[in-house]
Amino acid sequence: MNAKAFSFALFSVLIWGSSFAAIRVSLQGGYDAGHNVLVRFLVASALFAVYAAWPGTKFRLPHRSDMLRILLLGFTGISIYHIFVTFGMETVSAGTAGMLVGSGPIFTALIAAAVLKERLTRPGWLGMGIGFAGISLIALGAEGASLTLTGGALLVLMAACAASVFFVFQKPLLTRYTAIELTAYFTWAGTLPFLIFSPGLLDALGNATLEAHAATVYVGLFPAAVAYVTWASALSSASASSVSSLIYLEPAVAIVAAWLWLHELPTGLSLFGGVIAISGVLLVNALGWRRRTGARKQVESHA
Repeated sequence: MNAKAFSFALFSVLIWGSSFAAIRVSLQGGYDAGHNVLVRFLVASALFAVYAAWPGTKFRLPHRSDMLRILLLGFTGISIYHIFVTFGMETVSAGTAGMLVGSGPIFTALIAAAVLKERLTRPGWLGMGIGFAGISLIALGAEGASLTLTGGALLVLMAACAASVFFVFQKPLLTRYTAIELTAYFTWAGTLPFLIFSPGLLDALGNATLEAHAATVYVGLFPAAVAYVTWASALSSASASSVSSLIYLEPAVAIVAAWLWLHELPTGLSLFGGVIAISGVLLVNALGWRRRTGARKQVESHA
């Protein structure tokens, strides 16, 4: 990746990694899973609405021919991903969930190879494997010898697949829209299904703690809004496979955030896994990408 794409993608991963601790604070402070996901995306949707309506802002509406694709991608990348992760984590431990979500870069690389004709070199695929091994060690360090897959694991794994589809198929649209425009469309489209969680929302808001409210608003403003914009900016100027490889860093960031926010101390095995995951990311981005001369034409043809 170029410096711009790397910086934007790294910022997104750092913000997303902090969201796990924030969501846990919200759930412990009075929110249930449905109300939590609804409120944080109402906050994100409101933020984009204010931006779009701000005087002097050049914010375009989507073309009619792109509406169906935008709706489907918003439903896939926002609705399905966040519902499945949030409800899956009710029965899946944080370590297991982190490992399953961290499998996303592999799915992204496979889908991008088929759809966008992106190609990783052998060292690139090796880096993908090393990165997955690193997040597996992080999960084992978090769970000890009790790392198991429960019924909610399928939901989390499906969420990882949904995110991969979302990352790859939004890339052609970035040739016609800015990152903030496209992210706003996806957010608004993806928030609509969350309205099914509206019943009882006012009571939940009244019963939640101030810290839970603050954590939920934080997730709505930054992980659910700003981080998606910077991620789309990274995708617009680099390959989906390389950008997505940075997701391997997310469990390591989550460990640090939980340590600072929730005072959950990481194990030595988790720290070692973080080093391995970082090594995999470096390998993918240093030696893993082979850009073919027709790649850009392939992207434009899918647009």
